[in-house]
Amino acid sequence: MIDELDDLERKGIFTRLEIAEIVKQRRKFEYRLKRPSPLKQDFLAYIDYETQLDSLRRLRKKSMARELEKQGDKRRRNKKSLSDFAGISRIVDIYRIAVTRFKGDLELWFRFHPKVPGVWIYAAAWEFDHDLNVSAARALMQNGLRVCPHSEDLWVEYLRMELTYLNKLKERKAALGEEKENVVHDYDMLLDEERGNDDGSNAGTEVSGKKLNLFQEKGMSILETIYTGAVEALPSSFGLRKRLLEILEATGLAHSEEMRKESYVI
Repeated sequence: MIDELDDLERKGIFTRLEIAEIVKQRRKFEYRLKRPSPLKQDFLAYIDYETQLDSLRRLRKKSMARELEKQGDKRRRNKKSLSDFAGISRIVDIYRIAVTRFKGDLELWFRFHPKVPGVWIYAAAWEFDHDLNVSAARALMQNGLRVCPHSEDLWVEYLRMELTYLNKLKERKAALGEEKENVVHDYDMLLDEERGNDDGSNAGTEVSGKKLNLFQEKGMSILETIYTGAVEALPSSFGLRKRLLEILEATGLAHSEEMRKESYVI
């Protein structure tokens, strides 16, 4: 820490008085973390402080570089030194200690590893399998795909989760003796029904005088949405399309000609 602070003072980024305050704040945070039972908030507060400090360092460095450029002095303007890396390294170390101490805390993992697809998959699987919260699991998958749109594993697991849920709905309807050929246009109505929020009204309607299979219709709709998004994100990945089709074949949704044709659309 001393070498880093000496470098900051030597470069004129922080004054001696400011550096003394930095030392004081860091000692306060380190004391909190060394307590027998440090709180998660202690780690987050330390991380926030170091993040703001490093942002200020970068801002002042850019300002000094612009002044040197105006004066026509470009010497050592872009040269990196210890203080350019120490702040980020410190933040990463604090995160690493925090996630080790609070292993099951997904908030920390998301803050530390927001672009790691496995974290989103794990969180969604937990909501789906353990908490039985399909809406939360779906939201996690969709947020994960916004952050990691090029992750094949995320697209595959998202499709697998949705089709697993449809299978559960199909089994539930069969067990309750409900009509298997009802068509439900609003997928959210199925979620409400599964959570016990259905008002008892008839969800099935006829389309063009025909009753279509619920599982196949909703499976087709979900496939089209997920598959289209996957192809747009990874247009050259034929391996991804193959993986999606293999999942559909395992569920029986890929047997129809329309389903197979849709799966190969580029």
